[in-house]
Amino acid sequence: MQSSNAAGNSRVAAPPKGLALLMVLGPGLMWCGEYIGSGEVILSTRAGAIFGVAVLWVPVAAIFAKFWIGLAGAHYTVATGEGMIDMLGRMPGPKHWVLWPVFVGQICSAMISTAALASAAGAFVGYFLPQVPQQLFAWISVFLVIALVWSGLFEALKRVMAVLVGFIILGTLAVALSTWPGAGAIFRGLVGFALPEAPAWFGPEAGAQSPWREILPLLGWAAGGFASQVWYTYWVLGAGYGMAKDRGYGNPLDAAQLKAVTADDAKQIQGWRRVVTLDATTAVVLGIVVTAAFMIAGAGVLGPKAIAPDGPEVALELSHIFSEQWGAWGAHLFVLAGLAAMISTMIGQFAGWPRLLADCARILFPPVAEIPWKTQFRTVLLIIAASNMLIVYTFGVKPVFLVQTGAIIDGLLLTPLQAIAVGWVLYRVMPAFFSAEARPYLKPPPIIAAGLGLAFVLFGFVCVFRLGELVGG
Repeated sequence: MQSSNAAGNSRVAAPPKGLALLMVLGPGLMWCGEYIGSGEVILSTRAGAIFGVAVLWVPVAAIFAKFWIGLAGAHYTVATGEGMIDMLGRMPGPKHWVLWPVFVGQICSAMISTAALASAAGAFVGYFLPQVPQQLFAWISVFLVIALVWSGLFEALKRVMAVLVGFIILGTLAVALSTWPGAGAIFRGLVGFALPEAPAWFGPEAGAQSPWREILPLLGWAAGGFASQVWYTYWVLGAGYGMAKDRGYGNPLDAAQLKAVTADDAKQIQGWRRVVTLDATTAVVLGIVVTAAFMIAGAGVLGPKAIAPDGPEVALELSHIFSEQWGAWGAHLFVLAGLAAMISTMIGQFAGWPRLLADCARILFPPVAEIPWKTQFRTVLLIIAASNMLIVYTFGVKPVFLVQTGAIIDGLLLTPLQAIAVGWVLYRVMPAFFSAEARPYLKPPPIIAAGLGLAFVLFGFVCVFRLGELVGG
């Protein structure tokens, strides 16, 4: 049990209160920083260019629904000290029936989604050095990120990247304000649930294509996919909130420790749940504002120019967002900041996916648990790196295609299962970990159940009724 710096007899550290809360907000910012990448810079801007702000409801609904999955996982982590993969492994029924599809699906997601970011990074660097093959830059970005994550010495670079990502966010917000379509259009885009047809300039076959072919990838990767919600619990573990203090990665909960939790301890854990609620809420608000800004900018700048960013020229096409107002230097800054967003997101993904897959392997294949955790992590890291190089070599620099494919696999297919499994373990399994004395204080609030239900219905609907339109058009 943790040492106390709390009032009373609690053995759990006291959570911060008042202005001190601002000093511990961090996991949500990492969560937000990880998912503000290709989905926002490329997919949201592209959707805005094609459909305008009429589809603003898509990323907002996706971010809001996924917020409840991440928040539920964080509540579980501060109460138990283990991450979401171990949580999903506690789902009753056939042994590890949830983790098998997660393991297989996330292997595919890790390979394709990180390759998509490498491809996008190659396209962005190619903007500055058009004579050099973009595939080479994609591979270099993979080596750079692998070296940083392997060594663990990436915090300084992440701070530099954060400054550049801040530029693209602030600049895009300025462009969005300057091309503001009016409160009425924004309101209709949020609540009208419109699915307009693609404009004629989008291609001769545009009228025959279902708008869901563009909407589904955006829905999948707004706020990241399945993995992003898992990673949020890892960032909470790293921050040491509540029962996560000193737990480290790759460890299941300590059953004896949880049974010893007293009512005083449980009250302190309640406070830590309020901390992660504020933390996650900050992340979701930032995510919605930034994603909406990219869509509004795409609608205001690229739509009138009949540009839908795609292929190796994606960086040049996206750079119009800044060059429209600030000329060539604005375009250069946008591409440089966009590259920073891709690299920063890659760092988050290469730090997160090995943890996720190592946790799956440890649970599904018990002998893996005997291997040192760092060895597990680095082995998965090398496998993902090799797959990245192969995918980029095979498909070339096709960032939009790869981003959309990764969004479908990681952001849609597993999300309904994630929502229902997280909810079941949080409400039905977790209470048994604690004594009758502590249990009433750790009962999850009903609003989280409602949010998880919303996520299950939304993503379950699109998986059952809309995925076929990706093939059928």
